[in-house]
Amino acid sequence: MKNPLLSLSPLDGRYTRKTEVLREYFSEFAYIRSRARLEIAYLIALSQETDLVRTLSQKELDFLQKLATDFSLDDAKRVKKLEQDTRHDLKAIENFLRERFARGSLLDCRSYLHFGLTSDDVNLTAVALDLRDARDRVLIPVLDEIIAELRDFAQIYKSTPMLARTHGQAAVPTTFGKEIAIFVARLERQREKFINHRFEAKWSGAVGNYNAQVVGAPKVDWLAFSEKFLRDLGLEPTAISSQIIPYDNWLAYFQILQLVNGILLDLTQDMWRYISDDILKLRVVEGEVGSSTMPQKVNPIDFENAEGNLGLANAFFEQYIRKLPVSRLQRDLSDSTVRRSFGEAFGHTLVAWLSVVKGLDRVEGHAPSLNATLESHWEVVAEGAQTILRSANIPSAYQQLKSLTRGKKITEKSYQNWANELEVDESIKTCLLALSPQTYVGLAEEIAERVLKSEEK
Repeated sequence: MKNPLLSLSPLDGRYTRKTEVLREYFSEFAYIRSRARLEIAYLIALSQETDLVRTLSQKELDFLQKLATDFSLDDAKRVKKLEQDTRHDLKAIENFLRERFARGSLLDCRSYLHFGLTSDDVNLTAVALDLRDARDRVLIPVLDEIIAELRDFAQIYKSTPMLARTHGQAAVPTTFGKEIAIFVARLERQREKFINHRFEAKWSGAVGNYNAQVVGAPKVDWLAFSEKFLRDLGLEPTAISSQIIPYDNWLAYFQILQLVNGILLDLTQDMWRYISDDILKLRVVEGEVGSSTMPQKVNPIDFENAEGNLGLANAFFEQYIRKLPVSRLQRDLSDSTVRRSFGEAFGHTLVAWLSVVKGLDRVEGHAPSLNATLESHWEVVAEGAQTILRSANIPSAYQQLKSLTRGKKITEKSYQNWANELEVDESIKTCLLALSPQTYVGLAEEIAERVLKSEEK
């Protein structure tokens, strides 16, 4: 797109600077290049692992390596030109390579290009490689940045008391760091699954039985060859398939991403609420405008941007999970159309994750507001008070605190007056009077520290 203002999608327009790194993996050019590289790698493997293709000279290997490494936009344009005649994208790639081989000593090897394969042996393997590489080189570094930011928050605020809410209502105190540590733990559990996922692929012909390979070269152990070929690429050979692999393995990966995005959606909505409630303050950036009419506003736009893009990304992943397990007689072309949209899902995911990073970098805890909120809700110690009375076998402990606090705001003075008027042992009164919204946080700090220590890499 020469002018982003003319783009149909914000991923190639408004967000192009954030998403352009994904063109290396999900653009049409990247897809063509990956498949060309696989065809070249397959020819080399046939030469090195079987007797089908003669031994290639070092000069020929260097030529093939350079052709794969330096595959250019002009090369891709030539493929697209050839596709106008073939109306088959992979055959156009094969014909492109045949053209290049016609100019030198590899002319006699042309018949072994794409030998015995079906298109989706190459197509699906190329997509698997790009899914893996986009994860390792683009997504994991950003996810790690999010986790690192949250770890810093949890460490800084692990002992900072705050009011926790259940059903949106004042409940009991916690610490801000412990609340953030929950997100650290959730994300790090999913990160482990995310980074350890191994992508499956197949290299077994038109219906997954190696029919063409076996009839064309019956002496080759095609099962062993294809398994080694795929494992050398860093992929996991699928044990059984039709013309396409069952997409279950990829969908399990998408479900991990969908869950990561869900966790981040939870985070962004909480952060938005924390900012709204003055628990967090946004750093003011000179030159920014929060409203066309209200000059005082500083808006949580990064978290709002992230929320919108996370929803869009997960809508794509949801469609993949609905569509890709189903294929008529285990092979129809509708999955190819869907696969070509993977860049949309990952584009919205990347935009969202980068917005989360930016949003986290701009917020800090607002201690005066945290403390003032706690001070205005002394009723939140009711849980602790009635538990102290229960442990002393005081009858109707719960009912006493319910009568005192339910639907009411209690001040420090009214709570202390209540405690002092109780006809109980002085030791019990001492325990009751020791309660305060600032100190009734249980083991929140220790729990946050445990998360920070146990999840460290």
